[in-house]
Amino acid sequence: MLVGVPTEIKNHEYRVGLTPASVAELVANGHEVLIQSDAGAGIGFTNDLYVAAGAKIAADAEEVFAKAEMIVKVKEPQASERAMLRKDQTLFTYLHLAPDAPQTQDLIESGATCIAYETVTDDKGHLPLLAPMSEVAGRMSIQAGAHSLEKAQGGRGVLMGGVPGVEPAKVVIIGGGVVGMNACKMAVGMGAEVILMDRSVDVLRRFDDMFGNRVKTVYSNVHSIEEHVTTADLVVGAVLIPGASAPKLITRDLVSKMKKGAAIVDVAIDQGGCSETSKATTHAEPTYMVDGIVHYCVANMPGAVARTSTQALNNATLPFALKLANLGPREALSTDRHLLEGLNVYRGMITNKPVAEAQNLPYVPAEEALGGF
Repeated sequence: MLVGVPTEIKNHEYRVGLTPASVAELVANGHEVLIQSDAGAGIGFTNDLYVAAGAKIAADAEEVFAKAEMIVKVKEPQASERAMLRKDQTLFTYLHLAPDAPQTQDLIESGATCIAYETVTDDKGHLPLLAPMSEVAGRMSIQAGAHSLEKAQGGRGVLMGGVPGVEPAKVVIIGGGVVGMNACKMAVGMGAEVILMDRSVDVLRRFDDMFGNRVKTVYSNVHSIEEHVTTADLVVGAVLIPGASAPKLITRDLVSKMKKGAAIVDVAIDQGGCSETSKATTHAEPTYMVDGIVHYCVANMPGAVARTSTQALNNATLPFALKLANLGPREALSTDRHLLEGLNVYRGMITNKPVAEAQNLPYVPAEEALGGF
C-alpha cells in the first residue's frame, strides 16, 4: 500500500502523522510511504531522516493526496484537504465530527473510508489512540491555566501553589478520565488545592485511593458544579462522551457568577466544549474574556509540544496503521472490532451513532455498511 503523510496546516500545528521510525516499520512491511516535503521539519524530523527511513518526498499536498491509498494525519482534514479526498482512499486521523457539520458533510461526499483515532477502542473499553493526547492535554491544561491566572493575561494574579502564609489556587477539574487524571497530577504537583468532580463513584474512589487527602473528590451534579465552579480560580473541563458532543455543564449564567479573573481551560473543546461560553481558539490567540473570566480553548493543545505529542501518538497509532496497510481497510476493519469502532464515515454513510445523533443524520451500523461479515 502507498501511505501518504501531508503537512498539517491547522494554525500552529507542527505534529506529523508518521515519525521516521514509523515510516521504517511500514517500509519493512513492504509498503511505500510518501511524505510531503518538510512535513516534520518543525519538530526536527527532516526530509533526510525520512529518506533514510525509506520514504519518498512529495513536493506538495496535492501530490500526496493524488497518489496515496491511505492518508495518515494528526488533525481533522481542513476544507482544502477534504476537497482532495477520493472514494477509494482511507483517511486515518483525529476527526471529532460531532460538533463539525461542514467536515462531516464533506467526508460523506468524498466517499472515503474515514477512521477516527478518538473512537478506536481496546479490550478494556478505553480509547487507546485518544489517551496519549489526553495525557498531554491534561498536563498542559494546568500549565495553561497557571499562565492564564497571571495578571498580565487578564487573570486574578494568583500563584498556583501559593507561598507560606498565602493560600494556593483552587483548581476544579470536571471529569475523571485520562485528561482529569493527568491534570490532577500536575495540579497536585504544583501545590494547588484540587477538587475532582465526576458522576462515577468508582472514578471518585480511584482518585481518592491514588491521591488521598491531596485531592478532594466531589460527586458531580448541578448543585456541586455551581458551588465549586463559582469559588474556583481555575476550572478544567475534562468531560468526554466518546464520539458525541460534550455536555454543556458550565452555563453562561454560571460563568457570570465566577470570581473575576478566574480561568476556564476547556479541554473538551474538540467535541464542542463543556462551557456555554467556550469557542475554539488557536495557539496564536489562545485566550479571550467573557464576563471577566479568561477562557483558554485551544482545539489542538498538544500541538504546542509537538515533538513529544507526535512520538506518543505514533506509539499508539502505528499498530493500527500497519494492520490497515497489511490487510487493506475492509479486511482490517472486519477482523478487528476495536478498529471498527473507529470507523466514522464509510462510502457516504455515517457509521458512528453519536455523530449521527449529534447532527440528526441517518446512521448505518459499521457492519451493515461494510456489507456484513
